[in-house]
Amino acid sequence: MKILSYNPGHDGAFAYLEDRRLVFSFEAEKSSKYRHSPLSVPDAFDALAGLHAIPDVLCRGGWWPGDASNGGEPVSDYHGSNNDQVIVSKRNFLGKTIDVFSSSHERSHLLCAFGMSNLPRGNPCYALLWEGVIGAFYEIDAELNITKIADVMPEPGHRYAMLYALADPTFDKNTAEFSRLSDAGKLMALASYSKRSLPSSEELAITSFLLQDCKHLKPRDCEVLKEFSHYNVGLDDPEFRNFAGIFSDRLFDRFHQFAETKLKRGMPLLIAGGCGLNCDWNTKWRNSGLFSDVFVPPVANDSGSAIGTAVDAQFHLTGDPKIAWDVYSGPHFQSDEAVDSSQFDHWEPSVTTAAAMLASDLILGWISGRCEIGPRALGNRSILAAPFKASTRERLNVIKQREQFRPIAPVCLENDAKKWFGCDQASPFMLYTYKASTDKLAAVTHVNRTARLQTVSSASNFPLFELLTAFKSLTNYGVLCNTSLNFKNKGFINSISDISSYVKSHQLDGFVVNGHIYMLKTSVGYQNYLRDHF
Repeated sequence: MKILSYNPGHDGAFAYLEDRRLVFSFEAEKSSKYRHSPLSVPDAFDALAGLHAIPDVLCRGGWWPGDASNGGEPVSDYHGSNNDQVIVSKRNFLGKTIDVFSSSHERSHLLCAFGMSNLPRGNPCYALLWEGVIGAFYEIDAELNITKIADVMPEPGHRYAMLYALADPTFDKNTAEFSRLSDAGKLMALASYSKRSLPSSEELAITSFLLQDCKHLKPRDCEVLKEFSHYNVGLDDPEFRNFAGIFSDRLFDRFHQFAETKLKRGMPLLIAGGCGLNCDWNTKWRNSGLFSDVFVPPVANDSGSAIGTAVDAQFHLTGDPKIAWDVYSGPHFQSDEAVDSSQFDHWEPSVTTAAAMLASDLILGWISGRCEIGPRALGNRSILAAPFKASTRERLNVIKQREQFRPIAPVCLENDAKKWFGCDQASPFMLYTYKASTDKLAAVTHVNRTARLQTVSSASNFPLFELLTAFKSLTNYGVLCNTSLNFKNKGFINSISDISSYVKSHQLDGFVVNGHIYMLKTSVGYQNYLRDHF
């Protein structure tokens, strides 16, 4: 069965399943388009070009009524977890009569997590869906009937991001209807700076306000907090950073206390929704002792919604909710132009040479194979650098044009992860935090000594595994800095023209595309490398 699915909202995406296998997931923000973009007409043509044949099923994920037209055909809503949210009809598509399927956005998250997990079909589990709108626990039985246990707190992601907006004087709290989609990740970084656990009386009041029992909290409602010291105080304020950690813990504790008192011990837990990208919270769930296993998909946010709706359709039409998938199922790289030989030196493919350049403190764009799905760069559209100096982290944040409080993640050989980060299991999707065991990895160690780790094996990403192995032979550390290769506020770079422009305008030393090395001739670091090695 061939299933083409799309998510019509922000973080728009097309996903295509064929015979229970994910063939591709194309996200609207990728290829240097703006973050959190909805789908466009060119996206639809790209998806059609990727099909092997006319699909048997066309799926549309649920969204807010009236926000995305479906040509008058009935479509599902944002909310709803049971089978009542499933709508199936028929239509003509490219000369073929096909099924048209729609189910809720809520179900798309839950089915994405179950379909991508290693849980076998028929394995009961719990699910936690927490995102900008929904914050609820569910029980999924052996027949994949989904029962909502409780709405623990609406809008956990929105409320979390609201604290960042509260302190940010650049955020217009009087006119915005919702928090900024990028702020939750920034607050996660700031929370690590916290050095105290007890809130002040003002902070207790702010926490009570932000976590109050209401359906929708608007930024302009924060007007009642205007006289409090954290209001518009700025993001560098040390006391606000202390509070960021306290508030993060209080929000997590609301859900943890529910799980501890209301859920049976020893069941597996699936985590879905944008809050599933909070590595600190994922780690707390895994270490809580409440669950036999915890699974978070690499597309926990809305980037996985199209996949989830496709899984839902497959389950509805075939009875099978499981898919085979690879995290590197995004678009192929576009060689849209030749690399300008007047500006770049071309080196033949050599992981030894690339590793030597990185060991000499050069910073490289790294492009390999197909693009990652989801928001985390996992070594196919990455910026790589040596992990040893705090100054490297500072330089990378300048390159990325972002705040200096943002951490840089490590990518590490799987077999070395226990030695350097205390990680004794594969962590291929950068979804958990670990404590660094050495002070030698300053560029990838956050202020509280944690690291948002990605592990790599020969099976998970062979080109990156080869590079890390070569780097280890030179430095004794199979670890590199890994951050996403993208223009500010845009998705991953995916073409020669964009990577060439990025390197020249953002002070990288060069880039590697499927092994071929291109070094910027005007880079001072590259010229020093040539002087020292030749």
